[in-house]
Amino acid sequence: MDITQDSREISDMVSCLQPDEVRQLQRYHYNAAVESVVDSHAALRILRVRADQPGMRYTPGQFTLLGLGAWEPCASGGQPGIDNNPRRLLKRAYSFSSPILNRQGELVEAGTESIHEFYLALLPASQARPAGLTPRLFLLQPQSRLFLGPKPKGHYTTVGVGAADAVIFVATGVGEAPHNSMLADLLRRGHAGTIVSLVCTRYRRDQAYEPIHRQLERRFLNYRYLGLTTREVENVDPSHPQYIGKQYLQDVFSSGRIEEILGSRLDPAHTHVFLCGNSTMIGVPHQDAQGRRMYPTPKGLIEVLEAMGFWADEPQRRGNIHFEQFW
Repeated sequence: MDITQDSREISDMVSCLQPDEVRQLQRYHYNAAVESVVDSHAALRILRVRADQPGMRYTPGQFTLLGLGAWEPCASGGQPGIDNNPRRLLKRAYSFSSPILNRQGELVEAGTESIHEFYLALLPASQARPAGLTPRLFLLQPQSRLFLGPKPKGHYTTVGVGAADAVIFVATGVGEAPHNSMLADLLRRGHAGTIVSLVCTRYRRDQAYEPIHRQLERRFLNYRYLGLTTREVENVDPSHPQYIGKQYLQDVFSSGRIEEILGSRLDPAHTHVFLCGNSTMIGVPHQDAQGRRMYPTPKGLIEVLEAMGFWADEPQRRGNIHFEQFW
């Protein structure tokens, strides 16, 4: 179902619950309302939410829970109650994003907004992954009600980053969300070190914040942005005049291109790298039975960076590679 279809089509999905019971469940569970929606395209949207009780603060980079009842319809066409419990509240963690700039073109004070922004991608449902919360969030419109977690969580923040350190944000798709809030915070505090944002998506249309990043590049001499794609015609058609092949974030580092973007040598002693999104891109290692550090295949960025002298965050040791996996 296209999210632009009107309520008459949505109403074809009839809940097995009586309307009075649905209203009662909504009153009991929901504590926030949609302020506005920005649809980049049918499967990518920015959702802005206002809590009934104002005053929630978060540290840029953290996440909270969003929730809707299993009785609500799905944008993917799935029927309400597919989990056989139509009265259940479906909840999932989403990172706080940020508009970065307000309507006056000023940097927002990330973490203190009265309206909280989230960056959502709609993936097709399958038997292995039936329609859940996100397809329901894609039917919300201004004034729609939902659940918003009251307590931000997470340690994926810039705490420990020095004022002159280089900061490199690396994301796939909507993994950019927490980086937007951290970026706004660093720039607003006058961070002196170079800041780079790298984003890889299938298509350029999947980079909803790209115009804002271009504005920031023009305004801040220490900021750089690079958007990569993997499915555009120049990525997949060797006969295209501008053919460059598929672009991957790992290649930006292993090829040395990152130093061209930074304008300086990649120095692990004064650089923090933040990775968010696809687990294959991140490549979290584990220890085998003999205690040896084992990296996944294909090679992820943690392996690439650790070969350069970086070290990933671990429970016993704070590193300069910080990561947040989506799955």
